[in-house]
Amino acid sequence: MTEPPRKRMVKPPSGGTEEGRGKPARLKTAKIRTPSSQAWLERQVNDPFAAKARAHGYRSRAAYKITELDDRLKLFKPGARIIDLGLAPGGWTQVAIERGVKHIAGVDLLPVEPLPPAHILQMDFTDPECGPMLIELLGGPPDAVISDMAPNTVGHRRTDHLRIMGLIEIAADFAISVLKPGGAFVAKAFQGGETAPVMGLLKQHFTEVKNLKPKASRADSSEVYIAALGFKGR
Repeated sequence: MTEPPRKRMVKPPSGGTEEGRGKPARLKTAKIRTPSSQAWLERQVNDPFAAKARAHGYRSRAAYKITELDDRLKLFKPGARIIDLGLAPGGWTQVAIERGVKHIAGVDLLPVEPLPPAHILQMDFTDPECGPMLIELLGGPPDAVISDMAPNTVGHRRTDHLRIMGLIEIAADFAISVLKPGGAFVAKAFQGGETAPVMGLLKQHFTEVKNLKPKASRADSSEVYIAALGFKGR
């Protein structure tokens, strides 16, 4: 049996008080680091959104992606019920709670420190038992399903793209099966040639479907977010 996609492990950023970008910092290259990992670490240190996240107490810079998406899409309305797929380390859920969401349930393969009042499952979202458990924890159908899920990359561009699109299709099928009429679905994707099938599926079930790239997404990244609004119901 093929092993289901696994989310890349990331270490939550530590706290801090700095904000904004100063002079670019250079890290001493450790003998055990590869040049690519050295470059990644230096990029993290010099990233203004990572610095803002540490200063604000967010668990990841991804909090600023969902902040911008919510400003544009109005996902986190008072009384809304939200499901967060691939929530680790918890930045998106933090923003939802900060903006008044009291009913939120999420899942990730990785352990996540508690974020009251959110209900958090540590399990594989592709497990057939996961979806019903999320709905039970949420106490009813969601107004929005948001997904920052991504599989481990293997370094082969087409394979990696197909794996992320597979996760998006599973998440989209789940959203279509559980959302309230008028609900929304937002999922991370990557620019490439295999988005047409999932975009076509979403256009059948939502009144508006579009791609968005938040400012917090790095300019050199192919990362985009698919936003489907106005669920038509089942």
